[in-house]
Amino acid sequence: MTQLPWIPKGAPAEFPDPSQALEEPNGLLAAGGDLSPERLLAAYRQGIFPWFDDRNPILWWSPDPRLVIEPGQLHISRRLRRTLRQQNYRVSLDQAFESVIHACADVDLRPDQGGTWITPAMIEAYTRLHQRGHAHSIEVWMDGELAGGLYGISLGRVFFGESMFSRRRDGSKIAMAWLDAQLAAWQFELMDCQVSSPHLLRMGAREIPRQTFLRRVSMAIGSGGLAPTDQGHWPLQHRPSCL
Repeated sequence: MTQLPWIPKGAPAEFPDPSQALEEPNGLLAAGGDLSPERLLAAYRQGIFPWFDDRNPILWWSPDPRLVIEPGQLHISRRLRRTLRQQNYRVSLDQAFESVIHACADVDLRPDQGGTWITPAMIEAYTRLHQRGHAHSIEVWMDGELAGGLYGISLGRVFFGESMFSRRRDGSKIAMAWLDAQLAAWQFELMDCQVSSPHLLRMGAREIPRQTFLRRVSMAIGSGGLAPTDQGHWPLQHRPSCL
């Protein structure tokens, strides 16, 4: 049995090579460490993300294959196109990050998943990244209430999607459509969706080999994460092309 590498808390923000990740469970790479901004950003630069619950230590993953969306190639169905054109909603960027991440953690909105991996420690960690200008949220409002949204991490020209939610029909899909328009206009290279899901596959996501994903991330971020990153609160500048 392969022994999983353990990262001591407070150790340097370093990880094993993602090629060493387990095949089963797919992509499990290491355990331990902490959720400091430095470690989280180092993880994303290497195509690694944390995913665990309160019953386990912090677990770090880099699955193969990887699910991605090419910005500007999101599939917008005819029904979603009609919804987008109804204009009975308002979209904002980085206006309610904590509300979005708490909604994504709400188990009542995920009855089929039996729980959430977005623990209080995760909420605190990603809120710190938002305050530093690396984590972003997109919000969809209907009748003055938060109806849907998503959040993720931006480094270089890659957006690493983390989670989404809907309180009203198509709430998360509206958020995806508006985010896709922003990323395409800003010439982002990839939207990372982590692992395959029927919902995202229907919206145009596709699986690529981990090696290909890591190569593209490296090119889009730059060695050491030194490529320009649009930090701070993002402005809402672009609309889906169907509007």
